[in-house]
Amino acid sequence: MNDNGGRLLARITIDPAICHGKPCVRGLRYPVEVLLDLLSSGMTIDEVLDDYEDLEREDLLAVLAFAARLSRTKRLDPVDP
Repeated sequence: MNDNGGRLLARITIDPAICHGKPCVRGLRYPVEVLLDLLSSGMTIDEVLDDYEDLEREDLLAVLAFAARLSRTKRLDPVDP
């Protein structure tokens, strides 16, 4: 990952005292999973930023970079329905 990706990932924090240790943005109580849900529901980055004024564009880019990093796996086993 390039230097910019590392800088973005530094915005994601994991602290057992905040949101039960779930990955959050900058120690704020915004779990990565919640922000991913908003973006995947069709909200734009600008809409999320309008709703959550203490977030920055780089925070949402960090959330996406974190998700991309997590998706890098060697192998996925199929799950039976």
